[in-house]
Amino acid sequence: MALSRRSMLLGAAAAGVGAAAALPGTAAASEASRGRLRILRDKISIQLYTLRSILEKDLEGTLSALADIGYRRVELAGTYGRSATEFKSLLDKNHIKAPSTHINIGDDLNQIIANAKILRNEKLVHPYSVYNTAAEWKAFVARLEAAGKVARKAGFTLGYHNHDHEFRPVEGQRPWDLIVRGTTRKNVHLQIDLFWAVHGGEDPVRLVYENYGRVLHYHVKDRTADGQMVDPGTGVIDFGSIFRRTWHEGIEQYIVEHDNPVDPLVTAKTGFDYLANLRF
Repeated sequence: MALSRRSMLLGAAAAGVGAAAALPGTAAASEASRGRLRILRDKISIQLYTLRSILEKDLEGTLSALADIGYRRVELAGTYGRSATEFKSLLDKNHIKAPSTHINIGDDLNQIIANAKILRNEKLVHPYSVYNTAAEWKAFVARLEAAGKVARKAGFTLGYHNHDHEFRPVEGQRPWDLIVRGTTRKNVHLQIDLFWAVHGGEDPVRLVYENYGRVLHYHVKDRTADGQMVDPGTGVIDFGSIFRRTWHEGIEQYIVEHDNPVDPLVTAKTGFDYLANLRF
């Protein structure tokens, strides 16, 4: 059965209000009146991986629901059985753009680039790699740089998205350091996942300062004090402080995400409303 976007949105709104009321004193409450900076709505996006369970059941209805929430940007993670042309048509129907997409540099880069041109992507992001030895990480970094050069020549930029394991030493060397030192900023940008950076014991602001001009996206997902992933604004990460202190960086997209949401549309609405209303 196709999802009713009206019923989905009503459910998401009701659940979001309940969640907010139950969390006084969280980052959402403390940041509300901080300052005058705000995130433009055209910079708020969502990683569609968050909604994979319902996209697989009702692609058209879910994209329509995202548009009704207010999203005009999404980040792709596949096209759910549709061709690039078919998926682009659905995005156009809902007045949504997909400036970025997650890809695997081990796949056919020529096909990735061909699809990206149809989808009007601008940024290609490799989302995950893990290796057991420093040598394997160094070999991956070389492949990442080479893929970035190919992407750049085709008119795109390639990025890398972190988790927490990149900040743990492998044979005495942190994979994060190997990545940022073994690639060039002209070929590889950085997409910082704020949850995983904090979870890995890092200060996201310091990561940005150390890589000035190279961080183009934030993945915005929140964390409880005991390390559980929660919707943006319902945990303890001080997003207002992070965004204010890195405002000069010119982040292009603030991308809502949750790896395993209880209700994907609740997460989508909670995240959009939080970012749209945040002042810092």
